[in-house]
Amino acid sequence: MALRVFGLNIVKNNRNLLQNACKSSAPVSCYMAAAPFATDVTVQAAPAAVQKQRVSKAMRAYLKRATEHDEFMKTQHLEFQIGKRHLANMMGADPETFTQEDIDEAISYLFPSGLYDQKARPAMKSPEVVFPARKAAEFDETGRPFHSMFYTGKPNFFQLLHDIVEETNKLADLEERMLRRGNKPDENQKLEIAGFQLLPKDQLELLLVESIADIEYSNFSNSMDRLIASPYAYKSKAFIERYLKPLMDQSKQLEVPKPRIDEEGRQYITTYECLRKTARADVTVRLPGTGKISINGKDISYFEDENCKEQLLFPLQFSELLGKVDVEANVEGGGPSGQAGAIRWGIAMSLRSFVDQEMIESMRLAGLLTRDYRRRERKKFGQEGARRKYTWKKR
Repeated sequence: MALRVFGLNIVKNNRNLLQNACKSSAPVSCYMAAAPFATDVTVQAAPAAVQKQRVSKAMRAYLKRATEHDEFMKTQHLEFQIGKRHLANMMGADPETFTQEDIDEAISYLFPSGLYDQKARPAMKSPEVVFPARKAAEFDETGRPFHSMFYTGKPNFFQLLHDIVEETNKLADLEERMLRRGNKPDENQKLEIAGFQLLPKDQLELLLVESIADIEYSNFSNSMDRLIASPYAYKSKAFIERYLKPLMDQSKQLEVPKPRIDEEGRQYITTYECLRKTARADVTVRLPGTGKISINGKDISYFEDENCKEQLLFPLQFSELLGKVDVEANVEGGGPSGQAGAIRWGIAMSLRSFVDQEMIESMRLAGLLTRDYRRRERKKFGQEGARRKYTWKKR
């Protein structure tokens, strides 16, 4: 009996000590669970109260700039929508279906400009096009980053790689399950990416709002190729198409003219208004031919410079039709470089009628079908040349 009383006294003393300790420590609140036996006594600590942390001046300024930018973009977007609606009303069109192409045509009609530089002419673009994209606020008020990969330095890029790997693993698991069941991928749903390519590095940087190195873009390209090579890639079609771009806009493809038949039974195509600087040419290409080239009644020796001759022959060599067609060109105005450029463009445009669509696309990517609008820049008043300044002398 005496031992039991002695044990209860010890429990009471310990309980009093614990209660006094809890009262002395202000941030921590303790709870004592009363129990009939000394072995059942427990102590539970409540979570500490979170103190409001002070925000530094730099963080406050950062958050302020981010908020101001968001408000600015909202205002600009609202003004763009209002301007587009007024422009559509002036043109008698439906504002809801008024596209950016309609805006450009309306501005060129209502505000005609003779300025040579396109950037100097009046224009109205979406705020997302005019103002470069910026990242949203990446920190909260306590300075804690929102993104889990913030400390990689390029969170959006590494998040993209992480998403690609996740998609690849999902398709690999799906393929393994299908193999166990003895099923094969549906050939009718195979992902077709003909006519598409991965986003170039500059466009990917604009999409991610981050600058990436060449080796990082190579890692992105290899990861996407591995994903696209999967037999079940059509399951991730929506994800893959976000990072593809068409090689050529189908709506902007020029109709290839059909060749005509001359008196000798040969096919021929004539391209008029071949322009380069102040030179103007008309080019006729005949198939089949012996490789004869006639320029104002003379052969290719019409040009004395070897660069002009090589420029003239390049579209024929590229399309593998050198020595298989005859070329007749009449050119006037400009110098040797301008005349050679005008004839080259005319030959390339005429050769479209004698090659397949794949070769036409290759010629377009090589720049053979793009007209060169560059001209010599005029001399400026008060300067020695177009850009060159007079030598400044102090005395």
